[in-house]
Amino acid sequence: MSVQNKLYFAIAITGLVVLGGCGKSGSGKTGNNNTGPVSAAKINPQTTTTTCDFDVSDTTLTNHGWTKAFDDEFTGDLSNWTALTGGMRGALQCSEPANVQIVNGVLQLTAKRDTVTGPKTVNNDTTATFNFTSGWLTSKQSFSANSTTPKVRLVARIKVATGFGVTSWFWTYGNGAWPTTGEIDCVEAQGNTTKMYSTDYAFGTTPGKSLVSGSLLYNPTSGDLATCYHVYTMEWTQNSLKSYLDGNLVETKTTGGFISNLFGTSQSVSLALPVGGWFYDKTLKPTDIQCGTMYVDYVKVFTSAH
Repeated sequence: MSVQNKLYFAIAITGLVVLGGCGKSGSGKTGNNNTGPVSAAKINPQTTTTTCDFDVSDTTLTNHGWTKAFDDEFTGDLSNWTALTGGMRGALQCSEPANVQIVNGVLQLTAKRDTVTGPKTVNNDTTATFNFTSGWLTSKQSFSANSTTPKVRLVARIKVATGFGVTSWFWTYGNGAWPTTGEIDCVEAQGNTTKMYSTDYAFGTTPGKSLVSGSLLYNPTSGDLATCYHVYTMEWTQNSLKSYLDGNLVETKTTGGFISNLFGTSQSVSLALPVGGWFYDKTLKPTDIQCGTMYVDYVKVFTSAH
């Protein structure tokens, strides 16, 4: 994500408060590309082999010294999460709790073409009119890689959304002005390029300005990430971020210069399905957008003292 768009996002999440629902005021893949050709330097030269409907047992980790700190398999309610209401700066949707549902043990975040009026951004008294709605959750519990638990594994089993203009997003962020409390992007999957996903992170000492550079990486995959479930894992330690897909190590992120600054920060887990924004340029036409649904089977967090 560009620094500008990260700033937009930061404004949206700083001091999160759920406001009233978006009041309804009324009732395609063409033309546009993404933000231009992706630089070869930002593409992982290795294609990761995927396994359709891959799953992993908790004991695979707990038998090796990991402790499960969080587990939501979406068989009950959403009491572990806050469903946000309002827009994201730089994106086109109004997030609404109604767009987040548990159906047969699966969390569904759905983007819809719908004209609504709601908060311009989360925690904003100014209202705006939106032509799309979608879903956005953030965990009530936070986690930290620190001196007590120097390793944290963030795990989610996801079937990403298809559709030009939507992005399936699994990430963490700190409770404070972005990016002073950090951000870790575990999965960013565009709905029109679902044989690839990106990872990134952010940190800065001044609100609105990330000091990290060269950390964004697009990871090609052998299979379509939208046709079935895949398990995404980000292992967060003091000096690296390791991304795994279906049990395979995809990349070890040490670049950017500020991974160690994330150590000790408290991070909440977030899931969202933005419409437009970040990975789509300003020529994106609302008529070209194809809405879709992001499916999440579970989210788990493991910590290790070693």
